[in-house]
Amino acid sequence: MADDTLRDTIKAATISAMKAGEKERTATLRQISAKIKDRDIEQRTSSKTVPDDELVISVLQKMAKQRRESITMYVDGGREELANNERAELAVIEGFLPQMMSEEDTAAAIADIKASIGADSIKDMGRIMAELKARHGAVLDMSKASALVKNSF
Repeated sequence: MADDTLRDTIKAATISAMKAGEKERTATLRQISAKIKDRDIEQRTSSKTVPDDELVISVLQKMAKQRRESITMYVDGGREELANNERAELAVIEGFLPQMMSEEDTAAAIADIKASIGADSIKDMGRIMAELKARHGAVLDMSKASALVKNSF
């Protein structure tokens, strides 16, 4: 079954976590499944279709970003136990995400795109970001990439 989708992998992980009695992991995996179902419903009314794994990865990336923001807020607020809950959820979510591009690889991809589309000023940032997302969206932290694009001019 090498051609399993990410959705199938998450479903199988949920079942094994339930059988193993891992309550927290099961709860997080169910949250992931619920978010994916929400996105499926949004997708039905959308005119453009997104490949399934890309859809699941975008849901996971959004969830991971939310957890990171929550961790920062909880730590700043002195609520370490809540931050630890979020860290545990983040670890489960990140287990399904592909390895993200390193900063060096991201910078190289930006340089390549700038050369290929002839971008020479900050005015071209939108075009560069669109091309980056198209080529590397699933394995790229877009907020870090945005900062790198700004700094490249």
